[in-house]
Amino acid sequence: MEQEREICTEADGTDGFRMEMEGLSRNEEFARVVVAVFMSRMNPTLEELDDVKTAVSEAVTNAVIHGYQNHGGKVRIGCSISGNELTVTVQDQGTGIADLKKAMEPMYTTDQSGERSGMGFSFMEAFMDHLEVESCPGKGTTVRMKKRIGG
Repeated sequence: MEQEREICTEADGTDGFRMEMEGLSRNEEFARVVVAVFMSRMNPTLEELDDVKTAVSEAVTNAVIHGYQNHGGKVRIGCSISGNELTVTVQDQGTGIADLKKAMEPMYTTDQSGERSGMGFSFMEAFMDHLEVESCPGKGTTVRMKKRIGG
């Protein structure tokens, strides 16, 4: 399946890209690599690069596993650079999150199989400088993360 990508300059002059991909587990690695390559122009340290890749992995995995419950759907990823700040947005139009406050708690999971640790949002918060999550049951979830690079 072909991935859609768009390189853009935002209205505020920031440099970025947007892409849409199938919400499949195998595309999580692709998303991490694309964001890592994009942010490489900021000359990140290996630690900064690993932090962002981990956060992107968690956000995309949440969209695939929880948003679409492994049944597929589109995951949209946006990435922009403004000064020394990287912003990454991961969006799905899946099931949404009924209790966002509860979902943000460490170890909380809706997975009854015991395969998921419930640490996705905790990892995103730990590795990024800012995390914002918006969700509407039945309409999907948007995760917006920011990280200062080199600062």
